[in-house]
Amino acid sequence: MPEMKRAISLTVVLAAVWLAWSGHLDSPLLLSLGAASVVFVVLLCAQMGILDGEAAPLELSFPRLFAYVPWLAREIVLANLDVARRIVTPGPVRIAPRLVRVRASQRTDVARVIHANSITLTPGTISIDVEGDEILVHALHAAAADGVESGAIDRRCTALERSAP
Repeated sequence: MPEMKRAISLTVVLAAVWLAWSGHLDSPLLLSLGAASVVFVVLLCAQMGILDGEAAPLELSFPRLFAYVPWLAREIVLANLDVARRIVTPGPVRIAPRLVRVRASQRTDVARVIHANSITLTPGTISIDVEGDEILVHALHAAAADGVESGAIDRRCTALERSAP
């Protein structure tokens, strides 16, 4: 039964993405070709045995994901401004690169990947390695390292998991 739930979930997501990106709601031919391609991809995934947590991550809370994306976008913009300011400010560039290890408290691989990718998307920090419940991060300066070590991204990514409180 879990595979059926994943197939239905993947079908809905692929159909929504196809409709959003194509914008073709008025042509029965294009709608039927879109539906056929979605069904083909889902059947192909099922046949290949890859209809798993990566293909259809049912363990994520999508309402929480929709709240997370704007927060992450804000953090990316602020970090961009900080890095740009450090680059264009006259005088010596104020950077002090360092490596820090941060805890990843997520239970699922998908949420842990979102955590590591969120760190990398934020200018001034790059996730270098994920091993177990730790992420090795290269930070461009102390403030970036402190921001990652504060655990804000970790808490928000953990909250994305469906069974999170």
